[in-house]
Amino acid sequence: MTPWEQPVWTRLLESLAQQRLAHGLLFCGPADGGQAELAARLAEYLLCSQRVDGAACGTCRSCHLRLAGSHPDLRRIRLLERDDGRLKTEIGVEQIRELSQWLSLTAQFGGAQVALIEPADKLNVSAANALLKTLEEPASNRFLLLVTDATDRLPATVRSRCQRVEVRLPPADTGLQWLHAQGVSAADAERALKLADGNPRRALILRQDGGLQRADEVWRDLGALSTGRELPTRVAQRWMADAPEDRLSMAVRWVCAQAKSSGEKGRLTPQADFHKLAAWVQQANEARRRWSAPLRHELLLTGLLLSWQESNR
Repeated sequence: MTPWEQPVWTRLLESLAQQRLAHGLLFCGPADGGQAELAARLAEYLLCSQRVDGAACGTCRSCHLRLAGSHPDLRRIRLLERDDGRLKTEIGVEQIRELSQWLSLTAQFGGAQVALIEPADKLNVSAANALLKTLEEPASNRFLLLVTDATDRLPATVRSRCQRVEVRLPPADTGLQWLHAQGVSAADAERALKLADGNPRRALILRQDGGLQRADEVWRDLGALSTGRELPTRVAQRWMADAPEDRLSMAVRWVCAQAKSSGEKGRLTPQADFHKLAAWVQQANEARRRWSAPLRHELLLTGLLLSWQESNR
Protein backbone atom coordinates (compact mmCIF):
# COMPACT_ATOMS: atom_id res chain seq x y z
CA MET A 1 0.00 0.00 0.00
CA THR A 2 1.35 3.42 -0.91
CA PRO A 3 1.71 6.24 1.65
CA TRP A 4 -1.10 8.27 0.04
CA GLU A 5 -3.47 5.29 0.08
CA GLN A 6 -2.87 4.45 3.74
CA PRO A 7 -5.09 7.26 5.13
CA VAL A 8 -7.95 6.11 2.87
CA TRP A 9 -7.55 2.56 4.14
CA THR A 10 -7.50 3.74 7.75
CA ARG A 11 -10.80 5.58 7.24
CA LEU A 12 -12.34 2.46 5.73
CA LEU A 13 -11.34 0.36 8.74
CA GLU A 14 -12.69 3.01 11.11
CA SER A 15 -16.03 3.05 9.27
CA LEU A 16 -16.21 -0.73 9.44
CA ALA A 17 -15.38 -0.79 13.16
CA GLN A 18 -18.05 1.84 13.84
CA GLN A 19 -20.57 -0.01 11.64
CA ARG A 20 -20.75 2.95 9.29
CA LEU A 21 -19.39 1.19 6.21
CA ALA A 22 -21.94 1.54 3.44
CA HIS A 23 -23.59 -1.33 1.60
CA GLY A 24 -22.33 0.18 -1.68
CA LEU A 25 -18.89 1.74 -2.02
CA LEU A 26 -17.58 3.57 -5.08
CA PHE A 27 -13.79 3.33 -5.36
CA CYS A 28 -12.64 6.00 -7.77
CA GLY A 29 -9.54 7.82 -8.94
CA PRO A 30 -7.33 8.13 -12.03
CA ALA A 31 -6.56 5.09 -14.18
CA ASP A 32 -4.10 2.83 -12.33
CA GLY A 33 -4.52 5.14 -9.36
CA GLY A 34 -4.78 2.41 -6.71
CA GLN A 35 -8.56 2.29 -6.25
CA ALA A 36 -8.74 -1.26 -7.61
CA GLU A 37 -6.06 -2.40 -5.16
CA LEU A 38 -7.90 -0.79 -2.23
CA ALA A 39 -11.21 -2.38 -3.22
CA ALA A 40 -9.57 -5.81 -3.50
CA ARG A 41 -7.88 -5.28 -0.15
CA LEU A 42 -11.21 -4.44 1.48
CA ALA A 43 -12.81 -7.54 -0.05
CA GLU A 44 -9.99 -9.66 1.39
CA TYR A 45 -10.41 -8.04 4.79
CA LEU A 46 -14.18 -8.46 4.88
CA LEU A 47 -13.95 -12.16 4.03
CA CYS A 48 -10.99 -13.08 6.27
CA SER A 49 -11.84 -14.97 9.47
CA GLN A 50 -8.55 -14.18 11.28
CA ARG A 51 -7.72 -10.54 10.53
CA VAL A 52 -4.28 -9.40 11.69
CA ASP A 53 -3.12 -5.79 12.15
CA GLY A 54 -5.66 -4.27 9.79
CA ALA A 55 -5.17 -6.82 7.02
CA ALA A 56 -6.37 -10.24 5.89
CA CYS A 57 -4.26 -13.01 7.42
CA GLY A 58 -3.71 -14.87 4.15
CA THR A 59 -3.63 -18.23 5.96
CA CYS A 60 -7.19 -19.03 7.08
CA ARG A 61 -9.45 -21.26 4.97
CA SER A 62 -11.36 -18.23 3.69
CA CYS A 63 -8.13 -16.59 2.50
CA HIS A 64 -6.94 -19.81 0.85
CA LEU A 65 -10.19 -20.10 -1.09
CA ARG A 66 -10.05 -16.46 -2.11
CA LEU A 67 -6.45 -16.82 -3.31
CA ALA A 68 -7.49 -19.89 -5.28
CA GLY A 69 -10.31 -17.92 -6.90
CA SER A 70 -13.00 -20.17 -5.47
CA HIS A 71 -14.40 -18.32 -2.45
CA PRO A 72 -18.17 -18.92 -2.46
CA ASP A 73 -18.93 -15.55 -0.86
CA LEU A 74 -16.98 -13.44 -3.36
CA ARG A 75 -18.17 -12.48 -6.83
CA ARG A 76 -16.26 -10.48 -9.45
CA ILE A 77 -18.27 -8.77 -12.18
CA ARG A 78 -16.13 -7.95 -15.19
CA LEU A 79 -16.41 -7.51 -18.94
CA LEU A 80 -17.08 -10.90 -20.48
CA GLU A 81 -15.34 -12.29 -23.55
CA ARG A 82 -17.03 -12.33 -26.92
CA ASP A 83 -16.88 -15.33 -29.27
CA ASP A 84 -13.83 -13.83 -31.02
CA GLY A 85 -11.88 -13.59 -27.76
CA ARG A 86 -12.18 -9.82 -27.38
CA LEU A 87 -13.82 -8.31 -24.35
CA LYS A 88 -17.34 -7.00 -24.60
CA THR A 89 -17.71 -3.25 -24.31
CA GLU A 90 -20.43 -3.36 -21.63
CA ILE A 91 -21.42 -5.19 -18.46
CA GLY A 92 -24.86 -6.57 -19.20
CA VAL A 93 -28.06 -6.69 -17.21
CA GLU A 94 -28.01 -10.49 -16.90
CA GLN A 95 -24.73 -10.30 -14.99
CA ILE A 96 -26.30 -7.92 -12.47
CA ARG A 97 -29.50 -9.93 -12.17
CA GLU A 98 -27.48 -13.05 -11.36
CA LEU A 99 -25.52 -11.02 -8.83
CA SER A 100 -28.71 -9.82 -7.15
CA GLN A 101 -29.97 -13.40 -6.87
CA TRP A 102 -26.66 -14.49 -5.38
CA LEU A 103 -26.78 -11.68 -2.80
CA SER A 104 -30.21 -12.89 -1.67
CA LEU A 105 -28.70 -16.22 -0.62
CA THR A 106 -27.18 -16.98 2.78
CA ALA A 107 -23.42 -16.52 2.95
CA GLN A 108 -21.83 -19.98 2.92
CA PHE A 109 -19.21 -18.99 5.49
CA GLY A 110 -21.80 -17.21 7.63
CA GLY A 111 -20.06 -13.84 7.28
CA ALA A 112 -19.91 -11.20 4.58
CA GLN A 113 -20.81 -11.50 0.93
CA VAL A 114 -18.74 -9.24 -1.30
CA ALA A 115 -19.13 -8.31 -4.95
CA LEU A 116 -16.42 -6.46 -6.89
CA ILE A 117 -17.67 -4.66 -10.01
CA GLU A 118 -14.86 -3.42 -12.27
CA PRO A 119 -14.97 -1.33 -14.37
CA ALA A 120 -18.26 -0.06 -13.00
CA ASP A 121 -18.48 2.65 -15.67
CA LYS A 122 -19.02 -0.10 -18.26
CA LEU A 123 -22.45 -0.99 -16.84
CA ASN A 124 -25.01 -0.49 -19.59
CA VAL A 125 -28.23 1.38 -18.84
CA SER A 126 -30.24 -1.74 -18.01
CA ALA A 127 -27.47 -3.14 -15.83
CA ALA A 128 -27.13 0.15 -13.94
CA ASN A 129 -30.88 0.22 -13.32
CA ALA A 130 -30.80 -3.36 -12.05
CA LEU A 131 -27.89 -2.53 -9.77
CA LEU A 132 -29.76 0.49 -8.47
CA LYS A 133 -32.51 -1.75 -7.12
CA THR A 134 -29.93 -3.76 -5.18
CA LEU A 135 -28.29 -0.60 -3.84
CA GLU A 136 -31.67 0.71 -2.68
CA GLU A 137 -32.32 -2.44 -0.64
CA PRO A 138 -29.20 -2.92 1.50
CA ALA A 139 -28.90 -6.22 3.34
CA SER A 140 -26.82 -6.86 6.43
CA ASN A 141 -23.22 -7.86 5.73
CA ARG A 142 -23.61 -7.55 1.95
CA PHE A 143 -21.14 -5.28 0.17
CA LEU A 144 -21.02 -3.98 -3.39
CA LEU A 145 -17.60 -2.55 -4.27
CA LEU A 146 -17.69 -0.55 -7.51
CA VAL A 147 -14.35 0.40 -9.08
CA THR A 148 -13.91 3.05 -11.78
CA ASP A 149 -11.63 5.71 -13.18
CA ALA A 150 -14.55 7.45 -14.90
CA THR A 151 -17.19 8.32 -12.32
CA ASP A 152 -18.91 10.72 -14.73
CA ARG A 153 -19.96 7.73 -16.85
CA LEU A 154 -21.94 6.25 -13.97
CA PRO A 155 -25.54 7.39 -13.55
CA ALA A 156 -25.99 9.98 -10.81
CA THR A 157 -28.56 7.72 -9.17
CA VAL A 158 -25.92 4.99 -8.71
CA ARG A 159 -23.25 7.42 -7.52
CA SER A 160 -25.57 8.97 -4.96
CA ARG A 161 -26.31 5.61 -3.33
CA CYS A 162 -22.66 4.70 -2.82
CA GLN A 163 -20.15 5.80 -0.24
CA ARG A 164 -17.38 7.48 -2.26
CA VAL A 165 -13.83 6.22 -1.64
CA GLU A 166 -11.50 8.43 -3.65
CA VAL A 167 -7.79 7.93 -4.23
CA ARG A 168 -6.00 11.15 -5.12
CA LEU A 169 -2.56 11.53 -6.61
CA PRO A 170 0.20 12.60 -4.21
CA PRO A 171 2.54 15.60 -4.61
CA ALA A 172 5.33 15.00 -7.11
CA ASP A 173 8.05 14.69 -4.45
CA THR A 174 6.05 12.00 -2.62
CA GLY A 175 5.58 10.11 -5.87
CA LEU A 176 9.29 10.34 -6.68
CA GLN A 177 10.26 9.09 -3.22
CA TRP A 178 7.93 6.12 -3.60
CA LEU A 179 9.33 5.29 -7.04
CA HIS A 180 12.87 5.46 -5.65
CA ALA A 181 11.82 3.03 -2.92
CA GLN A 182 10.63 0.64 -5.66
CA GLY A 183 14.13 0.64 -7.14
CA VAL A 184 13.56 3.19 -9.93
CA SER A 185 16.50 5.48 -10.68
CA ALA A 186 16.07 9.21 -10.18
CA ALA A 187 16.20 9.97 -13.92
CA ASP A 188 13.73 7.22 -14.86
CA ALA A 189 11.41 8.11 -11.97
CA GLU A 190 11.16 11.75 -12.99
CA ARG A 191 10.60 10.93 -16.65
CA ALA A 192 8.10 8.15 -15.98
CA LEU A 193 6.14 10.30 -13.52
CA LYS A 194 5.88 13.05 -16.12
CA LEU A 195 4.70 10.57 -18.76
CA ALA A 196 2.13 9.22 -16.30
CA ASP A 197 0.71 12.68 -15.56
CA GLY A 198 1.90 12.53 -11.95
CA ASN A 199 0.48 9.05 -11.24
CA PRO A 200 3.22 7.05 -9.43
CA ARG A 201 1.55 3.65 -9.89
CA ARG A 202 1.14 4.29 -13.59
CA ALA A 203 4.73 5.53 -13.76
CA LEU A 204 5.97 2.28 -12.22
CA ILE A 205 3.96 0.25 -14.75
CA LEU A 206 5.40 2.30 -17.62
CA ARG A 207 8.93 1.79 -16.38
CA GLN A 208 8.52 -1.93 -15.79
CA ASP A 209 6.82 -2.87 -19.08
CA GLY A 210 9.02 -0.88 -21.44
CA GLY A 211 6.92 2.25 -21.47
CA LEU A 212 9.89 4.61 -21.50
CA GLN A 213 11.33 2.89 -24.55
CA ARG A 214 7.94 2.99 -26.28
CA ALA A 215 7.71 6.71 -25.56
CA ASP A 216 11.07 7.27 -27.29
CA GLU A 217 9.89 5.23 -30.27
CA VAL A 218 6.61 7.16 -30.50
CA TRP A 219 8.41 10.49 -30.47
CA ARG A 220 10.86 9.33 -33.15
CA ASP A 221 8.04 7.96 -35.30
CA LEU A 222 6.03 11.18 -35.17
CA GLY A 223 9.13 13.17 -36.05
CA ALA A 224 9.92 10.83 -38.95
CA LEU A 225 6.36 11.05 -40.23
CA SER A 226 6.38 14.83 -40.13
CA THR A 227 9.53 14.96 -42.29
CA GLY A 228 8.44 12.21 -44.68
CA ARG A 229 11.10 9.74 -43.56
CA GLU A 230 8.48 7.18 -42.57
CA LEU A 231 5.22 5.86 -44.02
CA PRO A 232 2.01 5.87 -41.92
CA THR A 233 1.31 2.24 -42.89
CA ARG A 234 4.66 1.02 -41.56
CA VAL A 235 4.40 3.01 -38.33
CA ALA A 236 0.84 1.75 -37.80
CA GLN A 237 2.02 -1.85 -38.23
CA ARG A 238 4.76 -1.38 -35.64
CA TRP A 239 2.41 0.28 -33.18
CA MET A 240 -0.21 -2.42 -33.62
CA ALA A 241 2.38 -5.07 -32.78
CA ASP A 242 3.11 -3.66 -29.32
CA ALA A 243 0.71 -1.80 -26.99
CA PRO A 244 -1.08 0.32 -29.64
CA GLU A 245 -3.42 2.04 -27.18
CA ASP A 246 -0.50 2.98 -24.96
CA ARG A 247 1.42 4.37 -27.93
CA LEU A 248 -1.58 6.36 -29.08
CA SER A 249 -1.97 7.82 -25.59
CA MET A 250 1.74 8.77 -25.57
CA ALA A 251 1.38 10.39 -28.98
CA VAL A 252 -1.48 12.56 -27.74
CA ARG A 253 0.51 13.55 -24.65
CA TRP A 254 3.57 14.43 -26.73
CA VAL A 255 1.64 16.51 -29.27
CA CYS A 256 -0.08 18.38 -26.43
CA ALA A 257 3.36 19.15 -24.96
CA GLN A 258 4.50 20.39 -28.38
CA ALA A 259 1.48 22.68 -28.59
CA LYS A 260 2.33 24.19 -25.22
CA SER A 261 6.05 24.69 -25.93
CA SER A 262 5.80 27.71 -28.19
CA GLY A 263 9.21 28.82 -29.44
CA GLU A 264 11.11 26.00 -27.72
CA LYS A 265 13.77 24.01 -29.53
CA GLY A 266 12.49 20.77 -31.00
CA ARG A 267 8.99 21.88 -32.02
CA LEU A 268 7.72 20.04 -35.09
CA THR A 269 5.49 22.87 -36.26
CA PRO A 270 5.60 26.66 -35.96
CA GLN A 271 3.30 28.45 -33.56
CA ALA A 272 1.11 29.46 -36.49
CA ASP A 273 0.16 25.79 -36.86
CA PHE A 274 -1.09 25.44 -33.29
CA HIS A 275 -4.63 24.90 -34.55
CA LYS A 276 -3.42 21.92 -36.60
CA LEU A 277 -1.99 20.28 -33.47
CA ALA A 278 -5.20 20.90 -31.56
CA ALA A 279 -7.29 19.44 -34.39
CA TRP A 280 -5.09 16.34 -34.56
CA VAL A 281 -5.30 15.81 -30.81
CA GLN A 282 -9.09 15.97 -31.06
CA GLN A 283 -9.01 13.40 -33.86
CA ALA A 284 -6.65 11.15 -31.87
CA ASN A 285 -8.81 11.31 -28.76
CA GLU A 286 -11.82 10.32 -30.84
CA ALA A 287 -9.82 7.31 -32.10
CA ARG A 288 -9.01 6.38 -28.49
CA ARG A 289 -12.70 6.49 -27.58
CA ARG A 290 -13.53 4.23 -30.53
CA TRP A 291 -10.75 1.76 -29.82
CA SER A 292 -12.94 -0.61 -27.82
CA ALA A 293 -15.42 -0.87 -30.70
CA PRO A 294 -15.17 -3.82 -33.12
CA LEU A 295 -13.29 -1.88 -35.82
CA ARG A 296 -10.23 -2.52 -37.98
CA HIS A 297 -7.87 -0.77 -35.64
CA GLU A 298 -4.87 -0.79 -37.96
CA LEU A 299 -6.85 1.16 -40.56
CA LEU A 300 -8.03 3.56 -37.87
CA LEU A 301 -4.46 4.10 -36.72
CA THR A 302 -3.10 4.41 -40.26
CA GLY A 303 -5.63 7.10 -41.07
CA LEU A 304 -4.73 8.99 -37.92
CA LEU A 305 -0.98 8.85 -38.66
CA LEU A 306 -1.61 9.88 -42.27
CA SER A 307 -3.53 12.88 -40.98
CA TRP A 308 -0.58 13.75 -38.74
CA GLN A 309 1.83 13.53 -41.67
CA GLU A 310 -0.33 15.66 -43.95
CA SER A 311 -0.88 18.31 -41.29
CA ASN A 312 2.88 18.70 -40.81
CA ARG A 313 3.98 18.90 -44.43
